[in-house]
Amino acid sequence: MSPLFAFTKSPAWTGFVHKTKRFFRWLLFFLILFLGILIYFKYFFTYSEGYRAGLLQKFSNKGTFFKTYEGELILSSVASSKDIALASEKFQFTLTNRALVRQFDTLQGDNIRVHYKQKHGVVFWRGDSQYLVDSVWIKR
Repeated sequence: MSPLFAFTKSPAWTGFVHKTKRFFRWLLFFLILFLGILIYFKYFFTYSEGYRAGLLQKFSNKGTFFKTYEGELILSSVASSKDIALASEKFQFTLTNRALVRQFDTLQGDNIRVHYKQKHGVVFWRGDSQYLVDSVWIKR
C-alpha cells in the first residue's frame, strides 16, 4: 500500500474532513436562512400603512405576462379659491383587492381616500408600485 493511501485513512484526516463538511453545512444553512429573511423583509414585510386622499386621475390594467391594476392619485396640497390644485403630487399605487376593480373604473375624476400598505421592494407579479391599495372610500 502506498503512503498516500495510508495518509488519507488516518483518523486525524477523517476528523478534519468531517469537521469541514459540518462547517460548510452550517454555513449553507445560515446563508439560506439569511437570504430567506432578507427576501421577506425586502418584498413581503409591510414597511408602512396608511391613508391617502386625492383625485383619481388614472386607473388601468397593465402588464406583459402578469396583468395588474395600477392607479394614480393627485394629492393636492394647496388649492386656489376656485378649487383648482396649485401644488400637487402624484401617488401611484397597485390595486390588490380585485373586487374593487369595477368601483375604481367608475371613480375616475372623483375625490377618493384609499388605504395602502407600503413594501420595501416590488415583485413583478404584484405590480409596479410599492404601494398596495386594498380599500377605497368616496370623499365627499
